[in-house]
This record gives sequence, C-alpha cells and structure tokens, in this order.
Amino acid sequence: MTANGSTSNGQAASRRPLPCGIYAPTMTFFDPETEDLDIPTIKKHAERLAKAGLAGLVIMGSNGEAVHCTREEKIAVVKASREALNEAGFESTPIIFGATEGSVRGTIELTQLAVDAGADYTLLLPPSYYRPQMDEEAVVNYFLAVADKSAAPIILYNYPGAVSGVDLDSDVIIKLAEHPNIVGTKFTCGNTGKLTRVARATNAKTPFQEGSGYMAFGGMCDFTVQTLVSGGSGIIAGGANVMPKVCARVWNLYAEGKRDEAEALQKILSRGDWPLTKAAIAGTKAAIQSYYGYGGYPRRPLKRLEKARISAIEEGTKEVMEVEMSL
Repeated sequence: MTANGSTSNGQAASRRPLPCGIYAPTMTFFDPETEDLDIPTIKKHAERLAKAGLAGLVIMGSNGEAVHCTREEKIAVVKASREALNEAGFESTPIIFGATEGSVRGTIELTQLAVDAGADYTLLLPPSYYRPQMDEEAVVNYFLAVADKSAAPIILYNYPGAVSGVDLDSDVIIKLAEHPNIVGTKFTCGNTGKLTRVARATNAKTPFQEGSGYMAFGGMCDFTVQTLVSGGSGIIAGGANVMPKVCARVWNLYAEGKRDEAEALQKILSRGDWPLTKAAIAGTKAAIQSYYGYGGYPRRPLKRLEKARISAIEEGTKEVMEVEMSL
C-alpha cells in the first residue's frame, strides 16, 4: 500500500466484494514457439469472460499453470488482467490470486505483490511438499500464520489431487473460518456433503439470502445446481473458460427460481464439461482455440494434444457450445 491508502497501481484501498455466481480460473496463455507470456491474449481472454457475465476471475490457479510460472510472470498476469478488466468497464470485477508457496513467508510476500498489482483475494492450497510432516496441526498453523499477515483475505483451496492427498475436512475448514481474514473455501474435492456442512456452519453467502459473507465455492461446473442446493455461494470452474455463458445461465436460472430449466441445462453442461475435465489444461486450451481462435498450448512438460483428441473434444462439447453461441 502507498501512503495515501491505495495500491501502487491506483487500485482503491477498499476491497472489491465477492458476488455470488460463476468464477473462471483463467488460463495463462503462451507464445506457441517461445513459451513466453502472451499478454495481449491474456487480456483478451479476461475481457471476454467478464463480458460473458462471470462474477470474477481467479488468476494463477491450477488451470493457470501457476507451477510453471515465475513470480515475475505471475504478477505480470495479474497486472494485465486488472488492466483489461478496468479498460473494458469492469472495474468492480474482483480478482482472486493463487499465491500458494511452500513457506508462510513466501506466501505472504507473493500475496502482497499480487495485491499491489491489482488482486483482491488470495486462493491458497495446503502445504504439501514435506507431506509426512504436514499433519493437521501443521496445515492449520500454516493457514493461520498466513491469515494473520496476509494483505488479502484468504480463500482455502481444497484440492487433494494437487497436494499429495491433503484433504481438509469440514471440521478443520469451519475452525479456520473463524479467522476474520479467511473468507471462503473452494471445494475442488467435489464433496457436496462437506460443502453443505461448511456453508451451514459459516452462514455462507447465497443468492437467495445474504449470509455472513463467507463464500462456499463449488470447484467444478458439473455440479453447479448441486452447489446451489447445498447452500453454496458460487462456482470456480475451468469449464467457464470455454462456456461461461452457459455456466452463468445455469446459476441464474436456479437463483431465479426456474429450477426445472436450470436442471435441464445442467445436464447439458455436465456432458459438455466432461471432455474438458478428462483432457485437463491442454484440452481446455484446445477448446478455446477451436471455438474462439486463440488458446495455444500449455508449457512443457504438459503435452500437446494430437488432432484426434482435439476432434473428440470438439465432438464432446458440440451440444453445450451450440447453446453457448446462442446466448
């Protein structure tokens, strides 16, 4: 923060609120030959998602290939995304930044850099590199230590597949939620029972009745309706990079009480999201390339998909993309 209460890029000191709805964990785009950051495409993508009706963006999550990027690159992507949103008239759209590092100190430092570049919140995985030593006490102490000094409020990121099986249970999440600087959880574990328990215990924010402000995020768009039924606050879903309008439409229909329509569209969304889930980052980028003319490839060592696999993704997403293009 500067002396006048603003961040160094002119961002107001007051935090952008997290509205209920759909968030995309954005992709990070690279030059196909050099693998350098493709800043113009990163900005173009952020603007497209905001115009499609998303509630916010998550920068440098798993889909953003955070593990493939340097600190300097991560901050450059935040800065470019914030600039793109502001230039397109979406100044109020919040940015959540994946600031996970191995140490408490490093995570706090990276969070401050991200806030200075335009981020509003941080998304943190549990520490896992020294897995045998990461018992419940160590994990809880990590989050509390970061929360005590973090420049941005924290959203817990429960994704056991990315952290050697570390899986926060509902009791731990509810305990951590008592900290005033821990304001939400992303449930990429896909456990709707856990999400339900946490949402109820924290009086989570919902589109039906504003709660305490705690955000209980589903981690995949193929259980959007299920998240709403469970009392959830939003979805952070990779599929929203490809079919953001359909994702938002499912959410809005259900929130408006049009539940039969929402459930019918959810089935189409779930079918269309599955090919992307199976093909992961390379598949999502391939779908963006197919439908929007940009996307490219992941950084190595992630592999580029062969033509037959790309054709299968196009076939598997055809139905949902017909709806997307009609909205």
